[in-house]
Amino acid sequence: MSWALRRRIVLAGTIPALLTARAATAQAWPAQPIRLVVPFAPGGTTDLVARLVAAGLQERLGVSVIVENRAGAGATVGSEIVARSAPDGYTLVMSNIASHGISPSVYRGRVRYDAVTDFSHIALVITNPTVWVANPRAGIRTLQDAAARAKSPSGLDVATSGAGSSNHLMVVRMGQLIGKELNHIPFRGAGPAMQAVIAGQVPMMSDSLPSAASHIRQGSVIAVAMASAQRHPAFPDVPTFREQGFDLASDSWFGLSAPAGTPAPIVERIHRETMAFLAMPETRARFSELGGTPGDLTPEGYADFVRREVAAWAPLVQASGATPD
Repeated sequence: MSWALRRRIVLAGTIPALLTARAATAQAWPAQPIRLVVPFAPGGTTDLVARLVAAGLQERLGVSVIVENRAGAGATVGSEIVARSAPDGYTLVMSNIASHGISPSVYRGRVRYDAVTDFSHIALVITNPTVWVANPRAGIRTLQDAAARAKSPSGLDVATSGAGSSNHLMVVRMGQLIGKELNHIPFRGAGPAMQAVIAGQVPMMSDSLPSAASHIRQGSVIAVAMASAQRHPAFPDVPTFREQGFDLASDSWFGLSAPAGTPAPIVERIHRETMAFLAMPETRARFSELGGTPGDLTPEGYADFVRREVAAWAPLVQASGATPD
């Protein structure tokens, strides 16, 4: 018997065995706690949404879903950890506009994963607009106030959740519209950035609405402008960027992804349970309170969405001149 024939016989017996083993693994899943990696520090929108999703999945799946914050490099550190993890359904990442849309272009040459092919994308969880907020004592009530401060000798410092985020790109673009570069102050997540604004260490911040909403309602910060096409129903008194003369609009998005090669039955199960959680009246009410809209894409639809986002942001990043430093 030739070597080639023996090899075909071995493969013929091995492949069905592997498929059977993977099917058995998928049927037994979940049999242990699931790790949900948040590639930002605690306190921001990614972290907030992840903890809501973790609680929902934990209840529906019957196992613990543990949130693990792994911040750094525009949300790419935590995302890379997941991309390199075993594709067994026990490690997920809260994929988002930074880690899987913008940072691959901002950190070109440094990101060691492909935002599309190195992940099994599962579900789009939420989309929401960007809001610019200011410390109440900063003297910034409108975007015109911000522009005037930016043109002063000291300039205007604006905090964000980090380099490579959509908020970073908003800061760059706003500076271009004003005609004066803004001083971008990146943090390792929206939580630390917001605390710096509340403490008066930085006068202003570009943030995702869900993580800023409670601080706006408490009066810890002032909502200066909403980057939505129309005024947001949760904050109808906050004018948009366009109403104030600046043609800017930006939505952030957050979803669930797993390492590439995660068995399809597991992906489908997580997607099904996530959609059921998002459809619950109390979930929809909570998301509405936060200023977000639940997603409704299939795994294939979310993968296509991520692919389009990567392609769309690449030329915008290049045109903006945004860099990690």
